[in-house]
Amino acid sequence: MFAAYAARIDRDQPLNGLELGDRPAPGDRPGWTTINVRAASLNHHDLWSLRGVGLPEDRLPMILGCDAAGVDADGNEVVLHSVIGQSGHGVGPDEPRSILTERYQGTFAEQVAVPTWNVLPKPKELSFEEAACLPTAWLTAYRMIFTNAGVRPGDSLLVQGAGGGVATAAIVLGKAAGLRVFATSRDEAKRKRAVDLGAVDAFEPGARLPQRVDAVIETVGAATWSHSVKSLRPGGTVVISGATSGDRPSHAELTRIFFLELKVVGSTMGTRDELEDLLSFCAATGVRPVIDEVLPLDRAREGFERMASGGLFGKIVLTGS
Repeated sequence: MFAAYAARIDRDQPLNGLELGDRPAPGDRPGWTTINVRAASLNHHDLWSLRGVGLPEDRLPMILGCDAAGVDADGNEVVLHSVIGQSGHGVGPDEPRSILTERYQGTFAEQVAVPTWNVLPKPKELSFEEAACLPTAWLTAYRMIFTNAGVRPGDSLLVQGAGGGVATAAIVLGKAAGLRVFATSRDEAKRKRAVDLGAVDAFEPGARLPQRVDAVIETVGAATWSHSVKSLRPGGTVVISGATSGDRPSHAELTRIFFLELKVVGSTMGTRDELEDLLSFCAATGVRPVIDEVLPLDRAREGFERMASGGLFGKIVLTGS
């Protein structure tokens, strides 16, 4: 079957390890289900995999892709939960939690196999392309806001780095939940689009906000960390799920954190139940993922290049070539 896969690890030039071509189709495995992929979306996790983060060379070649929506053998339209081993279903009881493609072949292919427990019904209100955007970036944003940020309708939220998948999801979800959302971006066009999505206002990174916020959604890391901490009200919470600019900020702001009793909460992906809730939330409210571009699978390299350049706003989706 045709697939986009990691053939080599290159920490400096990750796209050098990306190949497109034939790979074996999934075999039968007890407790697992094979899905015919209709749409799959890119994540920064895929770029990190090509750099060897979470993917050692002895597991290559590895089909990339964490997210997908498709059709099972019985014709049911489904969405995949990307966290394998979280529950023990379909794997050994002592297997640690991993994200798809860290141990098992991914979704950038005509077919993918996952534990049957990881397969959820796709709401009829969502297209395959929309549903394929939800299991990683949107689920991460959902958990950050509704499980870990401790906010409620009427509270304020700062989203750093508008344009990325998690950040755009956080803006849309925060607005839909009745939060007062602010955003940052280095790019003026992205700041305008953030406001169009529902942000009250958008600023350059590091700019002083009109008010201190209740929570910050942080995925950028070192470049915005100090601003995130300084933007919080006393007792506020910064939730971090990534560090695309690096994980070693020049100023950790420890004095401010303890003196103002701020909370720093790490967040990774989300549970199957949270994905089920997110799917229902989108179906019921009309909230839809922000899609930057839809490409056929045989043009996957273009999608990777666009994501690596930082030029996208929202998600890139791959469909059958």
